[in-house]
Amino acid sequence: MPFFSIIMTGAKQKSRTFRRLFRRTPGARRIIQYKKRMPSKAVCSVCGDVLKGVARLRITRLRNIPKSSRRPQRPFGGVLCSACARKEIKKRSRI
Repeated sequence: MPFFSIIMTGAKQKSRTFRRLFRRTPGARRIIQYKKRMPSKAVCSVCGDVLKGVARLRITRLRNIPKSSRRPQRPFGGVLCSACARKEIKKRSRI
């Protein structure tokens, strides 16, 4: 018995756009499920640090959550990290 069930795959499943998840069926067969990959983490546009509090979901799931859960509700929220946003606000207030 082969390790995977032999099923002819379509052209879209040959690319690495889709994640390959190896699953066991209730009948004890092993199959490959193809799922879309998660988007990359949001990063600060100044320092490149990973942004906290920004949802990391596919666009179809992102539409269904409240807007307040998608990104921080502050100036430059979802674009700059808190440290860079603080510096930018200070810089603009001094002008």
